[in-house]
Amino acid sequence: MTETSTGPTAPSERVRALLADMTLDEKLAQLVGFWVDKGDELVAPMAGEMGNPGAYEEITANGLGQLTRVYGTRPVEPAARAAWLWSEQRRLKEETRLGIPALVHEECLTGLAAWKAATFPTPLAWGASFDPELVEEMAGLIGASMRELGIHQGLAPVLDVIRDPRWGRVDECIAEDPYVVGTLGTAYVRGLQGAGVHATLKHFVGYSASQAGRNHAPVHAGPREVRDTLLPPFEMAVRDGGVRSVMNSYAEIDGEPVAGTPAYLTGILRDEWGFDGTVVSDYFSVAFLHTMHAVAADLGEAAALALAAGIDVELPTGDAFLGPLADLVREGGVDIALIDRSVLRVLAQKEELGLLDATFDEPPTEIDLDTPAHRDVALRLAEESLVLLTNDGTLPLAGAPSRIAVLGPNADAPEALMGCYSFANHVLAHHPEVPLGFELPSVLEAVRAEYPEASVAHERGCAVEGDDRSGIPAAVNAASAADVAVVVVGDRAGLFGRGTVGEGNDVESLELPGIQRELVERVVATGTPVVLVVLSGRPYAISWAVEGVTAPAAVLQAFFPGEEGGRAIAAVLSGRVSPSGHLPVSLPRSAGAQPYSYLHPILGGPNEITSADSTPVLPFGHGLSYTSFERTGLSVDREVEAGDDFTATVRIRNTGERAGTDLVQLYARDVHASVTRPVAQLLGYHRVELQPGEETVVRFSVPTARLAFSDREMRRIVEPGAVEVWVGPSCAERETAADLTITGAVHAVTPADARLVTSTAEAATVSAVFTDAL
Repeated sequence: MTETSTGPTAPSERVRALLADMTLDEKLAQLVGFWVDKGDELVAPMAGEMGNPGAYEEITANGLGQLTRVYGTRPVEPAARAAWLWSEQRRLKEETRLGIPALVHEECLTGLAAWKAATFPTPLAWGASFDPELVEEMAGLIGASMRELGIHQGLAPVLDVIRDPRWGRVDECIAEDPYVVGTLGTAYVRGLQGAGVHATLKHFVGYSASQAGRNHAPVHAGPREVRDTLLPPFEMAVRDGGVRSVMNSYAEIDGEPVAGTPAYLTGILRDEWGFDGTVVSDYFSVAFLHTMHAVAADLGEAAALALAAGIDVELPTGDAFLGPLADLVREGGVDIALIDRSVLRVLAQKEELGLLDATFDEPPTEIDLDTPAHRDVALRLAEESLVLLTNDGTLPLAGAPSRIAVLGPNADAPEALMGCYSFANHVLAHHPEVPLGFELPSVLEAVRAEYPEASVAHERGCAVEGDDRSGIPAAVNAASAADVAVVVVGDRAGLFGRGTVGEGNDVESLELPGIQRELVERVVATGTPVVLVVLSGRPYAISWAVEGVTAPAAVLQAFFPGEEGGRAIAAVLSGRVSPSGHLPVSLPRSAGAQPYSYLHPILGGPNEITSADSTPVLPFGHGLSYTSFERTGLSVDREVEAGDDFTATVRIRNTGERAGTDLVQLYARDVHASVTRPVAQLLGYHRVELQPGEETVVRFSVPTARLAFSDREMRRIVEPGAVEVWVGPSCAERETAADLTITGAVHAVTPADARLVTSTAEAATVSAVFTDAL
């Protein structure tokens, strides 16, 4: 296949000529997908109740907009499937009147969701790494694999800001901070699109702010929360990342379904931000306007609402945009200009991707979707994502323990290393007879490889779910006989009730599922030093494991670290790798303290007039290392005019005896404002690697637009006034602080400001060895 990918351009004369030559049925065919392999497996919400609206040959007689999940619906041999795809694209070129190939889309959140493809850490782990450069490198590898297979569009990244960890899809999200979500999500967009594959932002907008953390539940977010918290990551990816596709949210915000609301999909996305790509529907969301939201009397009315709102392509199939919409147009109920608008965008996208001139010659015959380069990035990202929550000095495991007990339901469960949208948990769960197709060592296997001379015992103890305690005594005995016990607990990702976290797996409690807490406490009671490893897709309320008499010696949080996650965990346990991950989401006190965000105003925190305490057990940004860091001498410009940039510098020193990586976190608080502001807000972050005794100065350049907010008239402004600025090991600790005054008149944020909202940081080593640090 010969294709080229160019940057975004206005619709060409060629595209306009194609549109002018199309019949109504040919136009509508370009606005829908077809799910060739759709079966009874539940891999999308209510998929069993929806279906392809006709036979494939009948639907494609007039061409086709998109092929849905050619590789990602069932386990298919990649090379064999590529041969089918090449032949099908040739058929569309040769046997349809206009000869326009189909665009192929796939899921790619934790790697290409296809059999034998590499599985990277889940987005919550990206957030814990705070490493945009590595996320971009990962996305580039994913995009290259997709391009090799003839795939043009990836349904990622997810830019939903975490609002409530009870929500099942938290493992697909990056962080509770919109700036972290935006910078890492935009890095993913750049990596994927740099490889020639269009990224798709999801889920625009509000999906994660659902009532009580329930999937597909109403959203009761005010316009300021939408503007200042939920929208910024999408805006960054549009303005800074140049993303070419956006997917609507299933949510209804204050009674208005996003899929049928022009204010979001056209007013904000296109008119304000200048987005000129395509908007695709989340699967079946056009039909949901009729069946779930009940704002449309039938599928035809649902199609009309979605089209007018700004949805260009109905996925995964044409339930509403084919027959029902065609009938409405012919009856005069829908203006053909709305259809032409979307067809023009779709044809422009296909031209941009090189599809209109593609030659489908010889398909690839040898395909490696899990190369050493994939595994190298997967390992590095997994290592950087592991968050050491507590440590009494037990870690790293000193010397070489001769007897290690590796216990718990996730200790020898490779599937527990992967998120809900990994191919293994998303698809292969329906095909237990099919092998995984790539190497995925469990934590147990990795510990045995890390300590080849040690005696490593294993007992499961209990399951992730359920109340069967019969295995706990054996686990206790194994721990009693060991020098150290590693207890691996947490989640099992799946969809719609198949698992403890993932799409549709929402919870009412944030306690560890099943009787896992009891297992941990029984093992701790043996007196053997215990290292607790939490392999999960959400943060759990584990205050009992962080503080108090039942606390293990150390707690390591791993957010589904992917195919190399087992090795990364073993390397951190041994000390071969020093942990450098930090919490991208607050560690909750309880389900009753939710929803919670560190970005809360004064009234959102604890005070003496309520007995309820929402303070997290550990704050956003927390993460320990095997060394120690000192942050001193924060200096900021004393004054900066609203709308300009200011500079902040801080000195970072490794005061320990080991090399390590510090995450330099720059926070601010707008002391007084015309509307309430958060008590802490992340302005910038930067990872720095330092040898023992080494020191560096980190310099941040921060646009004042980072402090912008929506005023009482809902105008985005930077307001003059006093600002407190600090650097610390988390949002909750001010290790070194300074004051800043924003001067001048109120500054109305412009599109140019929005494009420059990303803070930049650089580090320059200024000294090497300090005798008092050695």
